Order: sequence, then C-alpha cells, then structure tokens
Amino acid sequence: MTTLSTLAAPHPLLSHRQPPSVFLTPKPNKLSSLPHHFSRFRCSLAKQSTVSPAGVAADGSISSVDCVVVGGGISGLCIAQALATKHNDAVPNVIVTEARDRVGGNIITVERDGYLWEEGPNSFQPSDSMLTMLVDSGLKDDLVLGDPNAPRFVLWDGKLRPVPSSPGDIAFFDLMSIGGKLRAAFGALGIRPSPPPPGQEESVEEFVRRNLGDEVFERLIEPFCSGDPSKLSMKAAFGKVWNLEQNGGSIIGGAFKAIQERSRAPKTPRDPRLPKPKGQTVGSLRKGLSMFPEALSSRLGDRVKLSWKLSGISKLDKGGYTLTYETPEGLVSVLSKSVVMTIPSYVASSLLRPLSAAASDALSKFYYPPVAAVSISYPKEAIRTECLIDGQLKGFGQLHPRSQGLKTLGTIYSSSLFPNRAPAGRVLLLNYIGGATNPRILSQTESELVETVHQDLKKVLIKPNAKDPLVLAVRVWPQAIPQFLVGHFDVLDAANAALRDTETQGLFLGGNYVSGVALGRCVEGAYDIAADVAKFLSQYAYKW
Repeated sequence: MTTLSTLAAPHPLLSHRQPPSVFLTPKPNKLSSLPHHFSRFRCSLAKQSTVSPAGVAADGSISSVDCVVVGGGISGLCIAQALATKHNDAVPNVIVTEARDRVGGNIITVERDGYLWEEGPNSFQPSDSMLTMLVDSGLKDDLVLGDPNAPRFVLWDGKLRPVPSSPGDIAFFDLMSIGGKLRAAFGALGIRPSPPPPGQEESVEEFVRRNLGDEVFERLIEPFCSGDPSKLSMKAAFGKVWNLEQNGGSIIGGAFKAIQERSRAPKTPRDPRLPKPKGQTVGSLRKGLSMFPEALSSRLGDRVKLSWKLSGISKLDKGGYTLTYETPEGLVSVLSKSVVMTIPSYVASSLLRPLSAAASDALSKFYYPPVAAVSISYPKEAIRTECLIDGQLKGFGQLHPRSQGLKTLGTIYSSSLFPNRAPAGRVLLLNYIGGATNPRILSQTESELVETVHQDLKKVLIKPNAKDPLVLAVRVWPQAIPQFLVGHFDVLDAANAALRDTETQGLFLGGNYVSGVALGRCVEGAYDIAADVAKFLSQYAYKW
C-alpha cells in the first residue's frame, strides 16, 4: 500500500535487485523431463472435492504445477500474468492462491452514492512496466491520468505552498529561502561534506541533509516520507538517487553520467500499444484501482484459487514442494516445482520456519507501521477562498511536515485529481494519518480519527466555521506498508542466504518488501521475479 506517493514528484524507489532465493545447479541440457513424481499427482482431500479449476479434476487429481504463487495481491497476480504473457513456454502451468475471498490485497475501491474512493493505494506512476501490465490486462481504455500541471502543496509556516514541478521552477517558489536554494544547488554539484566511509549506510535524513541541506530535507523530503526518515535507508528507499552520488561523485555528476550512458546504449523500441502520458503525473482507472486486480484475475481465470489458506509448506527430497491448504472443499495438498511467496514478510516468516529458522527470523524483522485512510467530503463552499484556483480546488493534494504541528500526514484532492469521484458541488478528500511516528492511531476510535483530520483541515484548507464532513469511510491498516529501514537489504540478503543454505531450490521471495512499496515497483518486481522463475525452470535442474 502506498500512502503519500500521489503527492510526491516522481521519486524513484528501488533499483536494487535481489538474487533469487534458490540453490541452482546448472544442467547440461534443457529440462526435457522430470522425475515421475512431477508427471502427475493427487490432491490430498479431507473430504470429497468439488473443486474443478484449471488443472484440478473432479476426483481431486491435479496435473503437474510448474509454479504456485502464494498471495493474490497485486504482486502475486502480476507475477502470474507476467509468467503467462512472457514465459508461458517455460512455465505453462501456474496457480495463484489467496487466503481471502477476493483478490487485490490492500487495493480496495468503494463506489456509493455518487462517490468513488480508495481505501488503500490511491494511484500509480504510469511507467512503461505498469502500462504494459494494464494493456495486457485489457485496461488501456480505462486508464485515467491526473493533470501533469496540477500543483502539489506543502504546509509551511501556516500556508500551503506549491512544490516546484521542474528545476526551472525552483528560483520562483517560496517554500525555501534563497540561502536554502543556494545550499541545495552547491550540494547537488558536490560542494558538501564528504560521504561516509564504505560500509556505513546513511539514512534518508543523513543523506539529504549532507547533500542538499536542512531546508530541502525539512520542507521537501520529510513530508513525503510516511515513515521515519531518520531511520529509513536512503539506499533502499531512494536507490536511484543514492546511486547518482555513488556513480558520479555528486547528484548532478551522477545525473550527467546516467544521461551519457543512456545516449550510448542501444535504443529499444517502445511498445506501440502503450499510451503516452504527458509530463510527470499519476494514474488510476475509470472505476478505481480495484479494476486492476479484478482484470488480472479475470485474465488468469480458474488459475486463481480464492479462500485457499496456506497452512504448511514442505520440501521434497528430490526437489519441489508440497503445499497444504485449507479450502472450502477441505484440506488440499498441492505439489509444485517452484513457489513464489508474495505474502507479507511476517506471514511468510511463520510459514517458512519449518524450512529455515534463520530465514524466518530475518523475515520477522521488517516493520509495518499502522496507517489510517480517512475518506470525507465537504461542500465546495467549505474550501477557503485562498486555496481555490479559478474558483476551484485544483491540485494533487497537500503534505504536512511533522514540524508544522498537524497529525494528518497528508490530504489527496481525490475529486480534483481524477474525474467522477464525487457528486457535483462536493469535494472528496482522502486523508492519511498514522505512520511510523504515530502508531497511537491504533488506540483511537474512528470518530476520533475523523475529528483529528477535520480539525487539521480547518487550520489550512477548510473554513474555520465549516460543518462536520460527510464521513464515507475510515480504513485502519494495523500493518500498512513495510519500512525500508537502514539495513533493509542486509536483512533481505540474510533471508535469501538462509534459504540457499537449506538448498530450497525454486523458492522465491516477492512482494512489496522485496520490490518496493509503490504499485509501479510491485509491477516491475513482478516482471523480474517471473523472469527468475522461468530461468530456474528452463535452465537449471534440482540438485539431488
């Protein structure tokens, strides 16, 4: 689940790719045959099965499964879709298992009484990977994009101030002082304190203060972090920016070097099917983000198994895995050549403990703080006059640095960002509260959360005499999104290494704690993991 990414200028997330969690043994030729136990096997049922999805016969027998993707969230569905569209020859038989009775994970769209709102992720960056997945899912005509010229605002000294949308705007915006702008410019050129010695990882706060100065951190970076920037890893959370300094000696130096490398690299033709977004914007779908997992599930058909709760996984002596599920038809045991775990790390930790205690311990260390999504509506007349542009509330939304005294992290102008989100004359606002620095929201009632948001908005956006809003929904996520803290990659590497030490060939870790928390990063990671699975099954053999 992404929280504040809609409001941010397109910050890059993760460029780091982990090796697959497998012990691979090169084979002399293609996998033209497999041991007899992979050719056909039977589901072990606690009672007579009535399941008849793809690969499962009425008597409970099931054909060989190449890959089981555990988790029907966006990562799991996209991995299965990538296997089907890019690697069907190598991995023809894939199933996706989901413990809940619906797909989509934290993506929840609700439509009621003329409103359409999101209770989890709210948008995505329209990268080519994301657009490819949407087009392959049949959603090209349902894509909606925000106005790339719409402003984003940050609260500072009691006023909502626009964030520069391009380098050319920096000289003219009032969010930073002249001294702060000069400090950022010199730092970006490399005139700043030296980086830490090799092996010493910097937090987001340390990196930004050192390279760009205090004002950039306090007014531009800290508001965009739903986590604690003093603990978030720069390398893990903003890997592409971190790499600029590593590769070029400074942020500007790295940017110029990256431009030169791209100009020398062979040009890959862009898929002509893909839309061409204008400017830096964010996207959604005509009827909300839930259209995405629903379309993926429809494409995958009966390869998606709902209400299948994984209760255990064991490794077979000659390779492969047995997965035991609690299903509406009873207990089912499935044999698979490979497994991709896209469930949250704390769930994977429990399930993988019988295979590797060390991997389980590592996966239990990732922190998922609570976040609440509060969807409320006001009449347009409730918006402060000074916040209107041409008589309308325009923009992506607003962010609130913690130093400014508000508890609400940020507010997305949902009815301004995308069409048909609210009835005429009404404004729909999606507000986020909580995060790593405010876990106390778990002890608050829904009405208390709404009141906190309402009082915060009356200080900056809504008229002080505005009546209470229409409350559409309060969705509290006790464990929202994983935090990429300092040492994140070390912990992930430890989990992968522990799995390799136990020779768990063909078991892959996936999901947002691996690829990144933004929807676009989950999609990019899905293509990467699908390629890893296909490579494993087509080019390597189990060691027995």
